[in-house]
Parts: sequence; structure tokens; C-alpha cells
Amino acid sequence: MEIYQASIDDLEGVADLFNLYREFYEQDTDVKGAASYIKNRLENKDSVIFVVRDNLKYAGFTQLYPTFSSISMKKAWILNDLYVDAGARNQGVGELLLRQAKEYAEETGACSISLSTAPDNFSAQRLYEKNGYVRDAQFYHYELLIE
Repeated sequence: MEIYQASIDDLEGVADLFNLYREFYEQDTDVKGAASYIKNRLENKDSVIFVVRDNLKYAGFTQLYPTFSSISMKKAWILNDLYVDAGARNQGVGELLLRQAKEYAEETGACSISLSTAPDNFSAQRLYEKNGYVRDAQFYHYELLIE
């Protein structure tokens, strides 16, 4: 297995994984929309995507978005997406992606990586906690949906 930062050459493979990720979160399949979204992220360089390939098959990806911490006055990252293809699960792909995200955060001088997952996604919760992520018990998180 190899892990690296995705480029436009990886568009089709990452878009396919991104579409499956969205389906996991009960969104309608939209390969064309997924490809357009990922293409925009890669071309605009407004996210960082790491991908794992096993031979020539795309096994998983994670996508990080930059943000800042006013309290620490440092850069931070939001790990917004992490997906491992069903055929590649339980082979260490998720851990490899988390390790790469952590290394990248350290290299960029970030103070933290934050993420959220569904309350019933127990396998993801175990993976995150096994890799040092701590569930926030100090703050409530709110969201305002804009239509």
C-alpha cells in the first residue's frame, strides 16, 4: 500500500471513493457531482486530500480543510472526510490515513485536527480513539443550515 497527497491525476479514483463516502451518509449517488467537487478542491487547493492505493486500486482517502484557532493563534485542520473502501477495511488503511493527517498537521505547524462522526458510527469512533482522538466533552457544537 502507498499513501500520498492526491493530485488531479487521482481525480477519478478519489471521486469514486468520495461518492461512496456520501452514500454511506445516505446521500444519493452522484459520481459526476462528486468528480466536480473533488476537481474544484484539487484545482483551488482549498483542501488537502490523502489517498491510499493498494496496487492500482484506490483503497481510501481523507480530506483536510484548513482553519485557524483564535485561542492558540495557530493553524488547525478539520478532518472532514475519511473513507475506506469496503474491500480494504480491517487492513490498516484508516490508521494509515490518520497517521498521514497527523504528520501533515505537524509539518504545517497546526495545533490540532478536529473531526466529527455519526453517533452510531462505532467503528469510526473506535478507530479515532485508538489513534489518540478524544471526544469533546467541554464544548457543545452547533450548526446553522443555510438553504
